[in-house]
Amino acid sequence: MDKEKDIKEVDNMNTEQEAAKEAREPEASDQEKADNQESENEVNAAEESAEEKVEAPAEASASEDAPEEEASEPAAQVEEATEKAEPTSKDKQLNSEEDLSEKDHEDDHDDHDEHEDVDYSNFNKEELVELIKSLAKDDNLQKADRVAKEIRPLFEEIRNHERQDALDKFVADGGEEGDFDYKPTELDNRFDANFKLIRDRRQQDLKSREQQKEGNLKKKQDILEKLREFVDSEETNISFETFKNLQTEWKEIGAVPGAYAKTLWANYNALIDRFYDNRSIYFELKELDRRKNLDSKIELCERAEKLKEFENLKDAIKELNELHHEFKHIGPVPKDDQEALWQRFKGASDAIYARRKEYVEQLKTELDANLIVKEKLADEVQEFLSFDSDRIKEWNAKTKEILDVQKKWEATGGLPRAKAKEVNKKFWGTFKTFFNNKSAFFKRLDAQREQNLDKKKVLVAKAAEIKDSKDWQKTAEQFKQLQKEWKEIGPVPEKYRESIYKEFKESADHFFEKKRSNNSEVEKEYEDNLKQKEDICNQIEALADGDTEDLDALRDLQDKFNEIGFVPRRSIGKIKNRYAEVVDKFINSIEGLSKEDKTEIKIENQVNKLLNEPNANQKIYRKEQALRKQISKVENDIAVWKNNLEFFAVSKTADKLKDEFNNKIKAANDELKLLKKQLKILRTAT
Repeated sequence: MDKEKDIKEVDNMNTEQEAAKEAREPEASDQEKADNQESENEVNAAEESAEEKVEAPAEASASEDAPEEEASEPAAQVEEATEKAEPTSKDKQLNSEEDLSEKDHEDDHDDHDEHEDVDYSNFNKEELVELIKSLAKDDNLQKADRVAKEIRPLFEEIRNHERQDALDKFVADGGEEGDFDYKPTELDNRFDANFKLIRDRRQQDLKSREQQKEGNLKKKQDILEKLREFVDSEETNISFETFKNLQTEWKEIGAVPGAYAKTLWANYNALIDRFYDNRSIYFELKELDRRKNLDSKIELCERAEKLKEFENLKDAIKELNELHHEFKHIGPVPKDDQEALWQRFKGASDAIYARRKEYVEQLKTELDANLIVKEKLADEVQEFLSFDSDRIKEWNAKTKEILDVQKKWEATGGLPRAKAKEVNKKFWGTFKTFFNNKSAFFKRLDAQREQNLDKKKVLVAKAAEIKDSKDWQKTAEQFKQLQKEWKEIGPVPEKYRESIYKEFKESADHFFEKKRSNNSEVEKEYEDNLKQKEDICNQIEALADGDTEDLDALRDLQDKFNEIGFVPRRSIGKIKNRYAEVVDKFINSIEGLSKEDKTEIKIENQVNKLLNEPNANQKIYRKEQALRKQISKVENDIAVWKNNLEFFAVSKTADKLKDEFNNKIKAANDELKLLKKQLKILRTAT
């Protein structure tokens, strides 16, 4: 097809129009003359649109196939405001039908892609890989490409940090920096592969769209050629139905390259008008067609007016865009109805745009308010940058504080896009630095515990060397010294705590068991110890049966009992039970002693009992852990009940429930106090 012919179509229009008018003038009625004049006006308007560059408003679509830089549909504007969190106060202006936007089916995904402004800066490496993996399967290629570009710098930051850590370790181990070769991890390879897949799919999609537009251009050029044949042919050979089919076919063809859009549209409209005006036989059909167009456009006006009832603004604007497309392609209406009909349709459209403007302004207000809150929170966490301590408890307390600030941050909505990156970086940068510092502290702590483990291994080796010694007195003193050093060293890694202690204790138990079994004098001493302990039990029972309430006397007897030493193995259980029985009997016989004091004395007895048993340290440790678990459970119950109290309304029923919860909290506090006291006594004794 000759492209110059397309461009010059409008230039030739006036000459052909005048010739056609002269040929019809003798026979034309007043109505036909009016129609001719109307057609001429339309042709002139088309000519002006082809020869002059009219500068449309920023949000208005210049033509059905205008490039993305020149056209912007209302739904896309609302989505852009939502996506970028940067609302605009500009309104779309409709001055004539030329300002109506065209529907590009290829861009449906892009124009109506609705997504939240997600903050990916807090994602870890695994989460970023899972995200890009899901994006690679997303049919919305523009969204997938946009998000992939957004998260790639975050992934690279993590990868660079890992690379630097690996390099530092390599150098620390004696390697040369120039010899360092970083090998990508499986996560690195998966991320890179999915990122490339997204980019390839996006490029293929863009290429396919361009090819589609080129094909659409060819189709429309072919239709223009057919329309020219109709215009230049004898009117008796023309099928009006075929002509209408060409109009329908033109309407259904999608977008074309932007450089040809306006020229094609102007030539198309010019040929349509020339077809009608050059064939007087179709004047009546033309008027009938315009009446039908009038009915169709009235129906579109009614549909546009109902859009104000839509609760979902996005759906309303999407529907309005489709109405614009239909309104623009229906065709001309009678001149007398044209302006009033246009004003009605424009008014319905402006009402939706007004809602859009209100929504955008409201969104901007909310985002600005969120910005103030999040800037304050970002400033608030700056103090955590300089925090440092050598105590686990203080680190845990500080962690709780920063996590509370994080909850406030996450409870606050999105930010204006212009400020989002800066504020997010300030907050999450501080957040990450704090936890990096905490991690470094625990690494130092682990290193110290590893050193303690090495020291205790030395003690274990010494204990193993002397466990078979026959020098009972000297070796016993050596074991006591080893036990003292053991306690002074400090904790070891949790996974070795039981095993290293068990190994040390086995050597000590082996020695002392052998010492007991090979010393008859010791056995005799054990028998004497048993008699002394039985005598003390009898004295405590006598105190319980008497009128005395002398706690000091009880404590003196308890001290003597604990100082006596071991008893024969066969009598250990019996004397322990006898002792516990008479002590409880004495405590319960004291009327003036409070329940709390009685409990404290019983606890002390239990602890002393544990200390004098085999494997005492292990049993005390298990007892301590059980108490801590009970304390944690009671504290959690109290917190839950207190939280529930805040949800009760003011009423008689609510007051009754509050009393029940308050009683529960009081009882739990009493129990908590008792448990903590038990723990304190246990720790003091050990």
